[in-house]
Amino acid sequence: MRNRPATGRLLSAGSARRVLCRLYVPFSRVDAGYNGGCCQKGTRRKELALHYSTIKYCDIANGEGVRTSLFVSGCRRRCPFCFNEEAWSFTAGNPFDESVEQAIIESLAPTYIDGLSVLGGEPMEPENQKGLVDFLEKVKKTYPSKTIWCYTGDTFEELLGEKKTGETERMLACIDVLVDGSFVESLKDITLRFRGSSNQRVIDLNATRKAGSVILWEDDPLFSSHAL
Repeated sequence: MRNRPATGRLLSAGSARRVLCRLYVPFSRVDAGYNGGCCQKGTRRKELALHYSTIKYCDIANGEGVRTSLFVSGCRRRCPFCFNEEAWSFTAGNPFDESVEQAIIESLAPTYIDGLSVLGGEPMEPENQKGLVDFLEKVKKTYPSKTIWCYTGDTFEELLGEKKTGETERMLACIDVLVDGSFVESLKDITLRFRGSSNQRVIDLNATRKAGSVILWEDDPLFSSHAL
């Protein structure tokens, strides 16, 4: 993922509709001893409910326009210089329950909100796909004209191949723009919009589905030219 520090001040949770532009900063890691899903031989891994570490309302840093950004918990990738290391634990933050889902859905209602962005952690971890897919389908059904962006350390090709799960196709069907690939410190480029290193791609999944091959999202020429 991208190498950016999270910013904002500590605020209590509240109604997203009443308190727009509220920033939910990361919770402390609840289960610091969680081993990222690895288990000893002969033991069975306990399936965890989806957790989230952060929600940012009126976010302009993680996708085009003004958005609500959900940072899910749990990532086995452990990228060096990760900007959101506190979300590696699958139990960081709070459970992603129905009240949280409803707050996010309500936050997307205003006409000036362009959509939802999902980051992590790693949204495409198998456990997180199971916890997210029904919610993303609900968001897409409720707001068909608003976009869903998703950030993943996996590549698009990996998600269609060795990383594919029973939920992956449903997840991808909901996503309009996929930012793929791990953050690589040696390829860091601060001039890039919505990604941290040059190996990462911003993929227009709607155009990709129509073309049958990867089509990159096109930024506004004013931004892509760096002429500001």
